[in-house]
Amino acid sequence: MMTDQARSTLPREAKGPFAPPPILGGPAQVVADAIAAWPEVKATTHWHLNDQTRVDGIDFYVGPDELGHIHLDGTIHLATTLELGAEMAAEGLGKPFPWARGWTMASVNRLGPDVAVSLFRRNYDRLRPAAH
Repeated sequence: MMTDQARSTLPREAKGPFAPPPILGGPAQVVADAIAAWPEVKATTHWHLNDQTRVDGIDFYVGPDELGHIHLDGTIHLATTLELGAEMAAEGLGKPFPWARGWTMASVNRLGPDVAVSLFRRNYDRLRPAAH
């Protein structure tokens, strides 16, 4: 039973083979490097939803829970709670992901690296106590 977690969050093993994260380049790479340096964060390749042979970005996990991912084009999907997602949307920093409840989407290219990192950090601070 999922409680304080986004719906449709797949276990890491169900998302494709484990592989080191790709290099994104530009502002998205700045964000990825910052997140990957946080305690207990694991970064891995994010595979295309319909093709587990096609790289589509970087997934970030805190323990077994997905923190979120960054797509190759700089799009961010955060596995937030409905409440946190609503806060981010009210602040104009993201919007609800239309295909999965509890996910929030944003763009590194629109927000810039510092704000994008802060969104991941808010979700990380929510998840980290559960990792202990």
